[in-house]
Amino acid sequence: MNVVIRRMTLKDYDSVIALWKQGDIPYRPQGRDSKEDIRWQLRRPTSLYYVAEDDGVIIGVILGTHDGRKGWINRLAVTPEYHRKGIAKRLVEEVEHHLAAEGIDIVACLIEDWNAASMQVFDRLGYTKHDDILYFSKRKNNKI
Repeated sequence: MNVVIRRMTLKDYDSVIALWKQGDIPYRPQGRDSKEDIRWQLRRPTSLYYVAEDDGVIIGVILGTHDGRKGWINRLAVTPEYHRKGIAKRLVEEVEHHLAAEGIDIVACLIEDWNAASMQVFDRLGYTKHDDILYFSKRKNNKI
């Protein structure tokens, strides 16, 4: 295995979307996950988007962001053949490293309640589950 972690580029878009679909990660092609929106996100200094490659094939992805005080991990996915090989851990650590370099000490993630596999990953990586927090959002439209 010759896995390299690197910054995501727009050329990775189709492979990343395929990986999300493979992992049953909700995908909104008409909104925030459109190629144009991803292009915009990749240009943002607060976007820490990384892919894991094995011999040029994308096998993992993570989207990290921050608001200046708290870091967020979103859309962590690893192709099933590479599960339990430390790829998710390396991707999370890459984002954590860059957040720490920005002086951000708090890192959080949002996981759908059906996604037990992701909960196990983050539990193993030392994250604390908070059952007392409810998530609210306000959206301009249903496409986001």
